[in-house]
Amino acid sequence: MEGVDASAAMVERLRAKPGGDSIPVTMGDMARVPVSGRFWLVYLVFNTLFGLLSQARQAECFGSVARVLDPGGMFVIECFVPDLARFDHDQRVQARSVTEDSAVIEVSRHDKVRQRVNTQMITLDGQGMHLRPVAIRYSWPAELDLMADRVGLGLTERHADWDRRPFTSASDGHVSVYQRA
Repeated sequence: MEGVDASAAMVERLRAKPGGDSIPVTMGDMARVPVSGRFWLVYLVFNTLFGLLSQARQAECFGSVARVLDPGGMFVIECFVPDLARFDHDQRVQARSVTEDSAVIEVSRHDKVRQRVNTQMITLDGQGMHLRPVAIRYSWPAELDLMADRVGLGLTERHADWDRRPFTSASDGHVSVYQRA
């Protein structure tokens, strides 16, 4: 087992977990998969792929994964399925939480052309205003399948979730398994 992460803070969190000290982690760019070994399984979960902010970077990730997979190896991704109905005129404002002492407001803009969503999570409390930006570039499942196919990875399974519920047009997420020929 080996990990790749660009965030020293996330690696620290891993190290604090039981057994976390025994997992080698390479600091680097997940699109370039900066490891030299061969693997039978590579996975990206929690919509991590969408943190790569262009189609080219996402496709680069698929190519880099294919490079390190053993023949027959699997690439597993977990992603949401975009719900563009969330946006009114390509924007959205939502109160995420409101208490006596604070409020968290989510403000988002959707760029249809770039398939990108830029969000600010705004916390208002007694210490002032705190901003937490989040940017993603979403991809449709069929687009991910094409990225995989271009580098020799074929879709073998797609489920709506980790419980293997069937993936349908009503699914709001998917777990997709691609295999190297």
